Amino acid sequence: DGCIKAVGPADVIRKQFSEATFERIIDCSGKCVLPGLVDAHTHPVWAGDRVHEFAMKLAGASYMEIHQAGGGIHFTVEHTGKATEDELFATFQQRLGRMLRAGSTLVECKSGYGLNLETELKMLRVIQRARESMDIGISSTYCGAHAVPKGKTATEATADIINNHLPKLKELKLSGEIHVNNIDVFCEKGVFDLESTRRILQAGKDIGLQINFHGDELHPMKSAELGAELGARAISHLEEVSDEGIVAMARAECAAVLLPTTAYMLRLKQPPARKMLEEGVIVALGSDFNPNAYCFSMPMVMHLACVNMKMSMNEALAAATINAAYALGKSDTHGSLEVGKQGDLLIINSSRWEHLIYQFGGHEALINYVIVKGKVVYENERCETMSSY
Repeated sequence: DGCIKAVGPADVIRKQFSEATFERIIDCSGKCVLPGLVDAHTHPVWAGDRVHEFAMKLAGASYMEIHQAGGGIHFTVEHTGKATEDELFATFQQRLGRMLRAGSTLVECKSGYGLNLETELKMLRVIQRARESMDIGISSTYCGAHAVPKGKTATEATADIINNHLPKLKELKLSGEIHVNNIDVFCEKGVFDLESTRRILQAGKDIGLQINFHGDELHPMKSAELGAELGARAISHLEEVSDEGIVAMARAECAAVLLPTTAYMLRLKQPPARKMLEEGVIVALGSDFNPNAYCFSMPMVMHLACVNMKMSMNEALAAATINAAYALGKSDTHGSLEVGKQGDLLIINSSRWEHLIYQFGGHEALINYVIVKGKVVYENERCETMSSY
């Protein structure tokens, strides 16, 4: 059934299964077995990359300056709107394949480059197709409030989402056509304010979606306090979170999804991971893969979390496995090697698991096998010919 039957010392397991036959036995001598990694925040369905904006950022333009000049999210929205569903699915499949080869076995995937109902549904259908046809696990997020559409005010956009988008999603969910897990809003100055965010998130919660939203990234917005109050499952970014917000999230058992790639690429201050951990917040990690932060690799995310956010390697591994699964409401089935959980695991070509974090960008020759539901979905022959050191 794709679930783990036993975990423990080899001799105990050999005895327990002495009568059993197996299709395949993998010799892990000198290697290390880890839970499959969980990427708790990505935007992987889009057309129109923004490589040209990277040069603007390097020259000193801020995220909001690029956004206001017609770049940023709006640039991607225009290209995604023009792309066909098949075109979007083809690139999405390739991106998920790269994530899988870098060790991610469960990925949160957002819509949000449509901003109108038709394109948002097109993106959610693409995510649904991948969920049904690919080995990688997917948690689907409706993020129609990712930016205010051109020609609309935030108030008009909020009304459109609550009155049109969410009722349609509810209908498609009930008919079984599209399954969505989470609702997301970009709560930010100049995008959706606290009150609009509250209304959209509550409306999403009312149709059975988990709240999992962008908050306190560029300006302190009191998003953490709002999330704790609404019973949010998780809040992402939090570079500008308040001390009160941290305490509120800890009390509410609301996970913090930290994105070290974003702070690194936008040269923002890092989110206060140490303070959160000390206050008892459940800290998770995500790659924030999108045209603005082009990173598929959770091992690189963990490395950045350790170096730039001062997390220990143990904390980073927990944040990229069990805590990231918790942020998606899946920690009962994913994120650790325990009897009864889904058999998602990595075998790495080293006797010390820390190599997964220590080797910055080294996962191409380090991850030997990726296994999902007990089935080998990626086998890396390079590992057979080279030592990990």
